Amino acid sequence: MKEIKAYIHRNRAADVVRALRKADFGHFTLVDVKQVLQSLETADQEFSTEFGARVLTEVKLELVCDSDRLKEAIILIRENAKTGQEDSGCIYVSEIESRHRI
Repeated sequence: MKEIKAYIHRNRAADVVRALRKADFGHFTLVDVKQVLQSLETADQEFSTEFGARVLTEVKLELVCDSDRLKEAIILIRENAKTGQEDSGCIYVSEIESRHRI
C-alpha cells in the first residue's frame, strides 16, 4: 500500500475531491495547512501573527491506496490540482508497512 500526501491550492481542492470520488478512491483526508514559502502571487499570502511570517493557506490531501492504483491517483490529483501557475503544489508518496482496523 502507498500513502499520498498532496499539497494543493485551496481553490482546486473541490475538483480533486470530485475526481477521486468519481474514480472510487473512498477514504482520504483534507486539512488546511499554512505554508511558509514564497507564493508566486503575493495576493494569495496573508501575514500570520502566530508564525510571524507571510503564509499561504493550502490543502493537504492524505490518501492511502493499493500500490496498483498509485499512478491513477497521482494522475487524477495532478490533472485536477493544476492552477496554471508554474508551482501548483507537490505530491509525496510513502510506503505503508501495515494497516490495522480500530
